[in-house]
Amino acid sequence: MSQPKKRKLESGGGGGGGGGEGSEEEDGGAPEAAPPRPRRARRERDQLYYECYADISVHEEMIADRVRTDAYRLGILRNWAGLRGKTVLDVGAGTGILSLFCVQAGARRVYAVEASAIWQQARDVVRLNGLEDRVHVLPGPVETVELPEQVDAIVSEWMGYGLLHESMLRSVLHARARWLKEGGLLLPASAELFVAPVSDQMLELRLGFWSQVKQLYGVDMSCLESFATRCLMGHSEIVVQGLSGEDVLARPHCFARLELARSGLEQELEAGVGGRFRFSCYGSAPMHGFAVWFQVTFPGGDAEKPLVLSTSPFHPVTHWKQALLYLNEPVPVEQDTDISGEITLLPSRDNHRLLRVLLRYKVGDQEEKTKDFAMED
Repeated sequence: MSQPKKRKLESGGGGGGGGGEGSEEEDGGAPEAAPPRPRRARRERDQLYYECYADISVHEEMIADRVRTDAYRLGILRNWAGLRGKTVLDVGAGTGILSLFCVQAGARRVYAVEASAIWQQARDVVRLNGLEDRVHVLPGPVETVELPEQVDAIVSEWMGYGLLHESMLRSVLHARARWLKEGGLLLPASAELFVAPVSDQMLELRLGFWSQVKQLYGVDMSCLESFATRCLMGHSEIVVQGLSGEDVLARPHCFARLELARSGLEQELEAGVGGRFRFSCYGSAPMHGFAVWFQVTFPGGDAEKPLVLSTSPFHPVTHWKQALLYLNEPVPVEQDTDISGEITLLPSRDNHRLLRVLLRYKVGDQEEKTKDFAMED
């Protein structure tokens, strides 16, 4: 799941400010401290998160994302042999469409667990389709809901921006440990994270605008370009924006693979998921930062190839787009310019549902730099 960016998660502690997150160490300047806000209890933050999904808009955006929804439908139907006559747990069922896909694949019973008030609309959808005997809608967080039996499969659309924003994967892993039978089916079964250096063409146009004002209006405003650069790039927010393959400056690198059946994955998520990277640039361009995206894989089922849902800029756009990590200013690169570093994704210290990214990088002969990013709360 991934709610629209205009609907912000409440952190109470400030994912982009408190505790040193969102700070930068490139120019040595200390950002002005924001007034402290009272930290909310974990339960209260979770409740605010659930309330964001009680509105119809987020569900409209997700279901209208044909790449996403078609991938889930095909991923479920191709696994009909593992679902026919079996029980399924849908974690974070929302309006219930994935649960109904499971019934289409032959599931005997589906437990649709939903923590937000939208569970009532999911129940209406189930009734409208005449499936009350096969889809049981259970309100509440999966961590507290009681099922009458163990299940043969778990399905969930748990992915947030940059894969791990909103931390819903932890709920899926909890459900796996408590309710999934040994050797049960997970849909999707795995996820991979990618990073690549990028040149943001739209940002380049915005930065260059101030040098064109004189030609347009006879007033030289080129002195504002450096100020525009600080405003648009000098922050430490993770920016969700769609790019194209033309914006990518080097071959993308897969820096993390998550197997949802793997023991100890919960501890890995808490400690931080990441890895080292190294790139050789394709050609000359201004480098504005790094883009992060993900893909998830559904098992192929009998005689079928695995199905991959990708959010890559080289593939059709999804509502997840890409997560952009801007440098403080553009850096010119040329063919074969070497870029190296390390990236780590982990939960914010003030709000476990907010994504934090630690980036260490070196471009060409420049000195190594670090930047600490946070998803806006």
